[in-house]
Amino acid sequence: MELMQLCQASIGYREALLPPIDLTIHSGERLAILGPNGSGKSTLLRTISGSLPLLGGTVAYPLGRRPALGYVPQSHQLDPAFPLTTREVVLMGRYGALGAGRRPRPADREAVTRELELVGLPEQAGLLFRRLSGGQRQRALLARALVGQPELLLLDEATSELDPAAEHRLLALVDKLAAEQKTSVVFVTHEISAAASFATTVVLVNHQAALVEHGPAAEQLTSEKLSRLYGLPVEVARADQRTMVWMAPEEGKRP
Repeated sequence: MELMQLCQASIGYREALLPPIDLTIHSGERLAILGPNGSGKSTLLRTISGSLPLLGGTVAYPLGRRPALGYVPQSHQLDPAFPLTTREVVLMGRYGALGAGRRPRPADREAVTRELELVGLPEQAGLLFRRLSGGQRQRALLARALVGQPELLLLDEATSELDPAAEHRLLALVDKLAAEQKTSVVFVTHEISAAASFATTVVLVNHQAALVEHGPAAEQLTSEKLSRLYGLPVEVARADQRTMVWMAPEEGKRP
């Protein structure tokens, strides 16, 4: 099922940042956006979220409406000094459905409890959010996004501050949810290995190279395409259902 279609979409702020984009997001899809710093990854994500209007082209919603969105930022974007408990942070994800001035209902609190259990934080519900570890904060923010029952989940470099093990656990949880609940996931990442492990579709963007292309992950994550994307030699090897990626030494230079 198609959730969103960008047709010859021109994205940016005052002028186009990338060539026109044709992109369709399907139910249950895991789509990774890859590119170097300043390449336009977050700009594309903001366009998908609807917070950044198109400069040209069209966006269509085959369902007849914009899909319900959930958003997971980097953890530092929620001020950890603010004295909220983990439960209160997750409850923020219900405010859009509640409306201004309305108090949470029992159903809202039950949904918060359910999502905290799903992400493995039931015992941390009463702790201050600022007391959580980096990985726990990101799982709490994931619960906040999920408690609104999104059809499309957006992660904006949500794992950039996590160690590799915590990143893997978070993305594995997101992958499981996408498979079981048919939630579509779009995630911006710097980690090629994360895209290789969890994405079904990959979008490559590079503002400076005027590059934007997308397709199945296996077709996009090749040495040739990644080397062109980053402007450096990138090697990709696949074995036993694993993808290994590393920067190769440039010609004439020792590693």
